[in-house]
Amino acid sequence: MFTEKELMAQIQTLGIQSNDTVLIHTSLRAIGSVENGADGVINAFCNYLTDGLFLVPTHTWASVNPDNPVFDVSASVPCIGTLPAVAAFRKDGIRSLHPTHSIWAHGKNAAEFIAGEEKAETPAPPGFAWARLADVNAKILLIGVGNDKNTFIHAIDEIADIPDRLSPEPFTVTIIDRNRTEYQHTYAGHYCSRSDDVSRQFVNFEKPLVELGALQYGKLGNAVVRIVDAKKCRDIILRIYSRTTEDLCIRMMELSQELYL
Repeated sequence: MFTEKELMAQIQTLGIQSNDTVLIHTSLRAIGSVENGADGVINAFCNYLTDGLFLVPTHTWASVNPDNPVFDVSASVPCIGTLPAVAAFRKDGIRSLHPTHSIWAHGKNAAEFIAGEEKAETPAPPGFAWARLADVNAKILLIGVGNDKNTFIHAIDEIADIPDRLSPEPFTVTIIDRNRTEYQHTYAGHYCSRSDDVSRQFVNFEKPLVELGALQYGKLGNAVVRIVDAKKCRDIILRIYSRTTEDLCIRMMELSQELYL
């Protein structure tokens, strides 16, 4: 069993500084047995980032949809695993009001970073929290998972305005905050007419990201960790997009070096 202190020591070996902004996508099973389970992993990051910002995705895209168009920040359970389901309702942080792609935030400027997410009309629009990861030089840790789980690449798609990524049939969503205040607006979720899940093909970017220094590897518990520099990741993928008219995320492919070197 890994203790919280052992995880903190491993976090240091990943090159994380105590004042970094860190977002994690996590397979708790891949990490292995941890003191205090999911809370132990969360505690390790919170205690290590003494002057930083710690972020956990708490997505609800599986349950917030046209058939159930309501996101209740105090009750809607994340659909992406055990650790997010625990983080979402911890009282030492704050959960954003994004209807499908919320984030739990702990630490420096947490409330400021996730403010205004109730106004997001798409999963990861420019100017909102997911896109701002690059602006604050965040490190994205893919712990026991690959880039197919890297939600930030959806934000890059929205920055680049890649066609055929959003539903042509928006719906009205209701968002309920902690004070039971309700917000409503039109919302368009992820959609692609040529793929049932473009994120599976985000792994196409791994080789360029590694070769250009935006992705390195480490370990946390028993899990392989992909350490992604958000700013470099954004800039590299935007450069790739600028050099082709082909949609690179509807099938598995090896990207030509001409696209990124």
